[in-house]
Amino acid sequence: MSELSPQIACPHTVDNIKPIAEVAGKKIHQIVIGSCTNGRLDDIEAAVKILKGKKVAHGTRMLVFPASWRIYREAMRRGYIMDLAEAGATICNPGCGPCLGVHQGALGDQEVALATTNRNFKGRMGNPNAEVYLCSPDVAAASAITGVITDPSSGGR
Repeated sequence: MSELSPQIACPHTVDNIKPIAEVAGKKIHQIVIGSCTNGRLDDIEAAVKILKGKKVAHGTRMLVFPASWRIYREAMRRGYIMDLAEAGATICNPGCGPCLGVHQGALGDQEVALATTNRNFKGRMGNPNAEVYLCSPDVAAASAITGVITDPSSGGR
């Protein structure tokens, strides 16, 4: 396990897995951390550890969806919500929405999203002409800072 590099699920299926090194440097338009299934407190904490004191890249949107109001309130109590907001993330209502593109998070044509959600099928996030990559919160946070897919273990390269 110690020799396994970070992996990423590439469009348009969850089993289209590649080492991050194969797609590193790809421009991203939107980062989504969380959803009803993947907005755990430890996911938010992992992102905060990387983002605290840094800024989301110009031209990159970052949306954070805590899974529940309980998680939202605990993240607020711990200061995570403020840390993410200061980095430039938009904190959204807990629960569903970004995966289906039914509210904040809908992608435009040819946009690329990096998400910690659980699916990346064609048409996810509301647009069949967009690409969705799936990753860990660490990869999402590191990539938010650079504006391109980034391996967090590479020091931002």
